[in-house]
Formats: sequence, C-alpha cells, structure tokens
Amino acid sequence: MGAFKWITGFIGWVSGGAIGALIGYFFGSLVEYSISSIQAQGGGDGSQKAGYGGSYRHGGYTAGEQRNSFMVSLLVLSSAVIRADGKTLQAELDYVKSFIRQNFGEIAVNDAMRILSELGAKEINIYSVGSQIAANMNYSQRLQLFHYLVGIANADGEFCKQEKSVLESIAAAIRLNNDDAASVIAMFYKDADSAYAVLEISPSATDDEVKSAYRRMAMKNHPDKVATLGPEVQKAAEEKFRKVQEAYETIKKQRGIN
Repeated sequence: MGAFKWITGFIGWVSGGAIGALIGYFFGSLVEYSISSIQAQGGGDGSQKAGYGGSYRHGGYTAGEQRNSFMVSLLVLSSAVIRADGKTLQAELDYVKSFIRQNFGEIAVNDAMRILSELGAKEINIYSVGSQIAANMNYSQRLQLFHYLVGIANADGEFCKQEKSVLESIAAAIRLNNDDAASVIAMFYKDADSAYAVLEISPSATDDEVKSAYRRMAMKNHPDKVATLGPEVQKAAEEKFRKVQEAYETIKKQRGIN
C-alpha cells in the first residue's frame, strides 16, 4: 500500500532504531487489522477503505497518510510531555488513550500504551523530532498538535513548571511563533488576562484591535484547516475554535462591546 512508504519514511526521521521499529509495528498491525476486518465483511482487498491509507488525496499525500503522521508525532511528543515532571499520571495516560480510541478504535489502545511505555525509557531529542514535524506538517496541523499536547499536560488540572518548559521547547521545535504557543496555553489557564492572551493581544488593545484580533484568530484556528486529519481531529479543532470565540465574548462582555 502507498501509505507504508510514507509511514516508514516518517518513522525513520522521527525516531529511528528501536523507537522506529516499535511505531512501525504499531501502524503495521493497525493497517493489517483494518484490511482483515474489511475483507471479513466482504469489502474486497481493503486497500481503498482502510482508515490508515485510503485513496483520497489532499496535496501530495493521502488523507490517511497525513493522519498517520499526525499520530506518530503525537505519540513521540506525548512521551516527552508525560515524563516532564518525572512521573506518569493516570489522567495523562487516559487523555492519550481517549484520543487514540476516538481516532483509531479500541484495537489501537493497547499497542499505543505499550509504545508510550517503551518511549519512556528512550531519550527523545525534541528539537530533532520537531524540525522534521515542521518540515512535513503545515502550520495549522502543528498548531492542532500543540493543542493536544497542552491538553495532556493539563489532564490532571494542573501545569507544573517542568511541563510548561517542555511545552515551550516543543512549540519552538515545531516552529510555532511565541504568541500562538502562548495563546494555546492560555486556553487552559484562566486568569484576568487569559482571554486577551488567547486572542494574542494585550489588555491595553483598543476595541477595534480586539475585533481585528478575533477575526485573525478565528481564521487561523478554523477547523477546516485540519480537515484532512480526520473527523475526530477536526472535532478537537472545533473545541479550540470555540475557545477563541469564548475569549472574544468574555472581552466583549467586560468592555460592553456590541
């Protein structure tokens, strides 16, 4: 299948060695399971229907291939975030499990958790991984990936200094600008100025600047920009889009803007 070439190449530059082999096994087993299930249901060879390498193309790669690369990135960087504070919290693992279950089904969860366990014992060069992600994903996809990672750190309801530091390093590694990274973090932190941080402006901004910032952020975070990653990722993007809207409504209420 065409997807295998893309997955293998992506794995090669993301991690290599034992990590690459683990993730390769993970995705290989998913594709085989998907094809077997389709054949059992009378769906032919499954090459066009499998959820991990279908034929629909967007740009140079199939939508399935883009979803696979997004998931590989998430798993590798999830490990970096989870281990940032020196401990593995069940709430963080549950967050990742939920994402995998929604996107790849229950069959994928055990393999993914085993990979995360193996990754926990490996050194991960965030900047090496991040530079390759930046080269192979568009900006909107990277922004959505970062949103998931911040969600992992916030899964237990509290950021620690080490997690914030790792997330800031990841943001730089995947080439997000500082304002965008701060905006995503502010979606989870709630304080007097967090609504302004979400819109990437300061509390001293004029009403017109607030309106302009909202339009800019609404366009930047629109769910359609990650549509090729699949419906579940797009659903998560809708949540991020709503947070932009909520921030704008909060500021409008505070200022009495119509």
